[in-house]
Amino acid sequence: MRDVELAFERLSRSFGRVAVLAGVSGEVRQGEVMIVCGPNGSGKSTLLRCLAGLLRPQTGSIRLREGARELDAAARRLRVGYVAPDLALYEALTARENLELFCRLRGVPAQRGGELLARLDLPPERLAGALSSGMRQKLRWAWALLHEPRVLLLDEPFQNLDGTGEAAVRVLLDRHLEGGLAVVATPSELRLPRVDHRLELARPGASAGRAA
Repeated sequence: MRDVELAFERLSRSFGRVAVLAGVSGEVRQGEVMIVCGPNGSGKSTLLRCLAGLLRPQTGSIRLREGARELDAAARRLRVGYVAPDLALYEALTARENLELFCRLRGVPAQRGGELLARLDLPPERLAGALSSGMRQKLRWAWALLHEPRVLLLDEPFQNLDGTGEAAVRVLLDRHLEGGLAVVATPSELRLPRVDHRLELARPGASAGRAA
């Protein structure tokens, strides 16, 4: 399997006069986990959105390499799976229909969605709008993993999950790391079996962040 490496250098992003990210850098490789931590408003979610291709940084560079090949922005987005608390689902569709739709958009077999629903013990015929907050979070995990991404970006990934749900997604994370990498944003300490890099972000006005 090809080696994967994600690197970002001196990323900056402002909203109006507020500089949320100011010169943030780091890198993470296949099989590794980077934890991004800091108080609310320090730019953790903004960083993940930039890495996911959902938000364009105003300065700096993002590079994703597979083996000797560096991917362009379009190809990079196809390698990313993204989990975030504000990720919207189609509430009028069932859990199964949501994943079938995303399977068509991703160009993967519909059975992949069924496999993830079973692994996460999600009721396939329940409307997304009728799912509990924990079930909705598990459905976001399923959506992110449908296309077997190489890069998994996780914004407060265990939010609203009970012990059983958290255990199930941790298994999926471990399997992902066999061939991919993960960047995890959290406002407080997070228990993970391994953390290879830690990036501390401060509120706007403080010094820039760099991974250790």
